[in-house]
Amino acid sequence: MFYNLHTHRFTNNQEITELVNQYPWEFVADIPQYSIGIHPWYIVENRVESDLHFIEQKLQLPECWALGECGLDKRIDIPLTLQSVVFERQIALAEKYRKPLVLHLVAAYQELIAIHKKRPIKVPVILHGFSKNEATAKSLLDCGFYLSFGKFLLRNPELASVFRSVPNGRFFLETDTIEETLMEVYTKAAVIKNLSLAELQQQVAANWQNVFKK
Repeated sequence: MFYNLHTHRFTNNQEITELVNQYPWEFVADIPQYSIGIHPWYIVENRVESDLHFIEQKLQLPECWALGECGLDKRIDIPLTLQSVVFERQIALAEKYRKPLVLHLVAAYQELIAIHKKRPIKVPVILHGFSKNEATAKSLLDCGFYLSFGKFLLRNPELASVFRSVPNGRFFLETDTIEETLMEVYTKAAVIKNLSLAELQQQVAANWQNVFKK
């Protein structure tokens, strides 16, 4: 079995367990397992309450495996103060229903660490699409967070050393919105980690079990 931590496309491939990203305002009911959250790009202030209510309803269902993607993005026009309020309310919901958090973080790693230091997040936290340097990775790993790799692992050779430095029990793999397949991501990851494909599958499966209990 292969595991896809974050994708926007449901493939219905029986060999892949995929966590499909959903949004409250365009929810698809027949996707068998998903994460759901308010992405910082799509915060609409007068819709936040209804979106959070919808998310809370879904978090109570067994097919909702995580809250996300949510987070902070300092490169968009939506005020960081508003983003932070929406993010922290989603953290509280994830903790209430004991669901992991899948995060979108852009240029806001220190802000996340500050939130966590102020009030430690009590559920597993996975930063999807990680693409930063070893120092940033270490600061996030030191908080107990997980890192998920996909697009940039395929496209940025310099990320190989960062991925290699991540403990085997603390990473996931994903496709997000790329055209490349999950198998291409796994193949690249296995080479970098110096593991066979079967060994990599076993490791990701163990990580998945630790976080999602599935």
